[in-house]
Amino acid sequence: MIDKVLIANRGEIALRILRACREMGIKTVAAHSEPDRDLKHVRLADEAVCIGPAASLKSYLNIPALISAADVTESTAIHPGYGFLSESADFSEKVESSGFIFIGPTADTIRLMGDKVSAKAAMLKAGVPCVPGTPDALGDNDKENLKLAREIGYPIIIKASGGGGGRGMRVVEKEEDLIKSIELTQSEARTAFNNDKVYMEKYLQNPRHVEFQVIADGQGNAIHLGERDCSMQRRHQKVVEEAPAPGISEKLRQKIGKRCVDACKLINYRGAGTFEFLFENEEFYFIEMNTRLQVEHPVTEMITGIDLVKLQLQIAAGEKLSLKQSDIKLQGHAIECRINAEDPASFIPSPGTISRYHPPGGPGVRLDSHVYSGYAVPPFYDSMIGKLIVHGESREVALARMAGALEEIVIDGIKTNIPLQRNIVTDSHFSAGGVSIHYLEQMLAEQQTP
Repeated sequence: MIDKVLIANRGEIALRILRACREMGIKTVAAHSEPDRDLKHVRLADEAVCIGPAASLKSYLNIPALISAADVTESTAIHPGYGFLSESADFSEKVESSGFIFIGPTADTIRLMGDKVSAKAAMLKAGVPCVPGTPDALGDNDKENLKLAREIGYPIIIKASGGGGGRGMRVVEKEEDLIKSIELTQSEARTAFNNDKVYMEKYLQNPRHVEFQVIADGQGNAIHLGERDCSMQRRHQKVVEEAPAPGISEKLRQKIGKRCVDACKLINYRGAGTFEFLFENEEFYFIEMNTRLQVEHPVTEMITGIDLVKLQLQIAAGEKLSLKQSDIKLQGHAIECRINAEDPASFIPSPGTISRYHPPGGPGVRLDSHVYSGYAVPPFYDSMIGKLIVHGESREVALARMAGALEEIVIDGIKTNIPLQRNIVTDSHFSAGGVSIHYLEQMLAEQQTP
């Protein structure tokens, strides 16, 4: 059913999709903005179509332009990658109503799980553990909201129902700040997400971020591929990810994994997805589901030997999931460091031309990147220019391999966060495993203290 895929994204994920398509004998179309004409996947694709100028709203977020590009190239399917329109129900709906295959979930599923209130209700129904909080969006009754907060217990966090990426959240430590915090979060949510619904949850003090990878075919079959630890974060943005998560027992893994699989079946999920949890005191608490491929999917691929992009393509083509849960065996340990074009101290983006590029090598080393010597990193998009992934028979071996790979990699001409990543993987607390989502910011603050 799928003989040509339009790649509606850029950078390393676009190249990753292209490579999977090539292995399956599927032709590719690179839809790109004007400044991205020299991207590696654009050069390698069977066809390339310029969809607009640099601004994302006029190119990668331009639904009519993407649909037109698929139409003129006679593509049969569209892969959204991650970011941009990957979790847009309107895009999924428009793609399929235009006669193309959307490589991802249905629009109804994206809407259900994209709204955190409805997502939480669905998860509770499926038996997935959730953070204590309000089951519905907050109303405008101040007394009722104060009562709800007392029942949950301070500190609490106010969250935008349509939020994501660390935006639309506010922690409230004491009762006198509650009402003003609700109003401010509602106002921000209305501006950022065109949805002013907010809800409140118990604010966990020192949790880890642990997520489960799932894949389902929308035909009643679903499996999980274990978990990842993504606790090394700065301003709610992941920096380092690993799989499996340190300290999670096989019994607990299978217990929570089964709940995620049951939830997939309940909502008739189709494609790759991720259930994100906060983990504290041996308890999992659901926070959201990402209805797309994750940036950190390679660590799961490394420990399972399964190509998630190929599975996405097969499922989108209508094939039933051929894997059973008993087929999934986790082997060794994998770690991923995001390589960003940014100052490692100030985190200010560092666009410019890469004058010299040398990828690391050796056993168990993988670099997913679209850059090359002479490539000009544009200032218009996310600063991530690659993902360095290593695999080893144990976490200790993986850490050693990552430290070596970070010493070996060369990217000259621009600033990168490679020095920061070197500090992280050699940090004693990170090496011990199990740090919380607050640890990296605490580590950075200590380094900046005279």
